[in-house]
Amino acid sequence: MGEIRISEVQALLLMVTMSMVPLLFALTVWVRRRGRVQLRPLPGYEVLRGLAAQAVESGKSLHVSLGRGMVGSGDTAQTLAALSVLDSLVEQGVACDAPPIITVGEATLLLAAQDRVRGAYARMEHPEGYAPTQVRLVAPEPTAYAAGVMDILAHDDVLANVMVGSFGDEYLLMGEVGAQQEIRQVVGVTDSHVLPFAYATADHLLIGEEMFAGGAYLAGRPEHIASLRLQDWLRIGIVLVVVLGVLYKTFL
Repeated sequence: MGEIRISEVQALLLMVTMSMVPLLFALTVWVRRRGRVQLRPLPGYEVLRGLAAQAVESGKSLHVSLGRGMVGSGDTAQTLAALSVLDSLVEQGVACDAPPIITVGEATLLLAAQDRVRGAYARMEHPEGYAPTQVRLVAPEPTAYAAGVMDILAHDDVLANVMVGSFGDEYLLMGEVGAQQEIRQVVGVTDSHVLPFAYATADHLLIGEEMFAGGAYLAGRPEHIASLRLQDWLRIGIVLVVVLGVLYKTFL
């Protein structure tokens, strides 16, 4: 076997990553002691917090689509972010006795979503209310999946349509039907090819990294809030390094 060599850049990245671990732990402890930390307002999450109660008041349903992301693939990050949003929406639904309609387009995502729904019912001390059929596997094929969601939006009495996760071109079909039915739509996507369609059809849009902040904004988990703070510090640090590098090359 050949000798494995670590370059200076790789070593630097490894050192920075390792140094972030104790800092993240310290920030998490600080957030827990301080309590609720003020975060930058994101209208999409503010709307999500009250959707279940509004559905009860209007006598309508809430639809949640988690996309077609496969757990354990390149879509895992988006899928986990979608499941984090699902946790909060299901807990709201259980508290208001108005569980959402949940649709997925992938078998592994079906199992993951069912597990999250079961956990939400357990946390709300209502485990007997859980039913596996609350999560519907529509179809793994994009067009068929879109057709199934479109049928729900067109014929079920839906107050709001929440689509967070991994979506492809099929999003345009679903988003267009939601817009035509004048259904309030909250969308979270990261695919640059889908973002123009989402921008045109969604009332509230969670763009890119905003989608990954659900745990902090909806659940207020200390570790997620600490992670957001750490990311902000890293961005500031990177900007300072770039600016100082430019100044150094320019004047020295």
